[in-house]
Amino acid sequence: MQEPTFLILTALAAQPRHGYGVVQAVDDLSGGEVKLRPGTLYGALDRLAEQGLIQVDREEAVEGRLRRYYRLSDSGAAALLGEVERLRRRTEAAEAQLRGRGIVPGLPRTALAGGAA
Repeated sequence: MQEPTFLILTALAAQPRHGYGVVQAVDDLSGGEVKLRPGTLYGALDRLAEQGLIQVDREEAVEGRLRRYYRLSDSGAAALLGEVERLRRRTEAAEAQLRGRGIVPGLPRTALAGGAA
């Protein structure tokens, strides 16, 4: 699963959101590292809806424009959970390899041997 997809599904996990709400949530979840542009977002939302991972929750008119809210479907929640578990296994494997080098995950990078970042 690509990172933007993971973040979009995560943004919709707790509550339905409209497009701009998804953009803001993805920005927050990624610490500002992932910025979704409208064309990318709406293309992804259409694709995820076609795949059955998200659904339109409701639509409302705001200032003469239609605002569509999306929510995570049950199959989307299952896919997100599977990805979380996959990433957890990869993270645990990486941490084990680092411990093998004497690096304790969770410590600041300046705590590495020689202070290298």
